[in-house]
Amino acid sequence: SEVAKYESLDKRSNYYEIIFNDNGIGFNQEFATQIFEIFKRLNEQHIYPGSGIGLALCRKIILNHHGLIWAEGKEWQGATFHVILPEEQSKL
Repeated sequence: SEVAKYESLDKRSNYYEIIFNDNGIGFNQEFATQIFEIFKRLNEQHIYPGSGIGLALCRKIILNHHGLIWAEGKEWQGATFHVILPEEQSKL
């Protein structure tokens, strides 16, 4: 099954995967994990405003719900974001 590809997911659960694309400035794939770090910016703030917490907050929420999130991108060609969440939350 698809879940077997992801070691951190519970193989006994069902999951939903949400994939969305944007046509923004994108990013170099070598920085794919850094974009989810709090206050980590890949671009100058005066050109691209923002607090630097948005994707870090998304990652925290997804992980707290026993899911996964990652991004794929190319500079100036946008990005694709993947979110995997369990169908049901455990009662723990």
